[in-house]
Amino acid sequence: MTGGAGLRERKKEQTRLRIRQVAFELFASRGFDAVPVAEIAQNAEVSEATVFNYFPTKEDLVYGAMEAFEERLVQAVRSRPAGTTTYEAFRDVVLRRRGALADPDPAAMAQLATVARVIAGSPTLQAREQRIVDQTTRSLAEIIAEERHARVGDVRPWVIANALMGVNRAMTRTIQADAIAGRSAAAIARHVLAEGRRAFEVLHEGLDDSGQQ
Repeated sequence: MTGGAGLRERKKEQTRLRIRQVAFELFASRGFDAVPVAEIAQNAEVSEATVFNYFPTKEDLVYGAMEAFEERLVQAVRSRPAGTTTYEAFRDVVLRRRGALADPDPAAMAQLATVARVIAGSPTLQAREQRIVDQTTRSLAEIIAEERHARVGDVRPWVIANALMGVNRAMTRTIQADAIAGRSAAAIARHVLAEGRRAFEVLHEGLDDSGQQ
C-alpha cells in the first residue's frame, strides 16, 4: 500500500469512527428510534450520504460488529479442520475472549454498556438483531444438513443450529446485563465464559427433563 493510499484509509477509518461515536452519544441521550440520520450527519460534520456510505442502514451503526462476528461463526463451522465437529468449531469461537472483554481499557466496557442500553430501549434494533440471529441459524442449519445429507424436512439440522445459537445468544445477554450492572471486563469474562462452558456441556451431554442438568 502506498503512503497516499494508507493516509486515505486512515482518514476513512477516522471518519467512520467519528460518525459512530457521534451516533452513540445521540442514541444514549435520546434513544435510537428518536435520532434521525440527518442529525447524526450534522453533528459529525459530514453529509447524510457520507453516513450511508459507511453504514448502509442506521441499524448498521449498532450491529456491524455483531454481523461480522456471526459471519465468523458460520465460517468457522464451514471451514473447520477434518475431525473437528460442528459443536467443537462453534464452541471454540464463542468461548474465546474478544472485543470489550479482552480490552483492559474501562472505556470499552462503558461503551458496551451504552450499546446494551440503547438496544434494550429500541424495538427497531431488537427486530434487526433477531433477523441477524435467524440468518446465522439458517446458514448453520444449511451447512449441517448438507454435511449430513439430510433429507428434505429433517428437523435435526435446525434443532442443532438453534441449540448452538441459543448458547451464543444467552452469553450475549449475560454480557450485556453485566455491563449495564457496571461489572468489570475481567469479572464479566469469568462469569460469562464459565456459564458458556456449562451450557456447552449440557448440549454435549444431551438434554433431558430429569432436572439433573
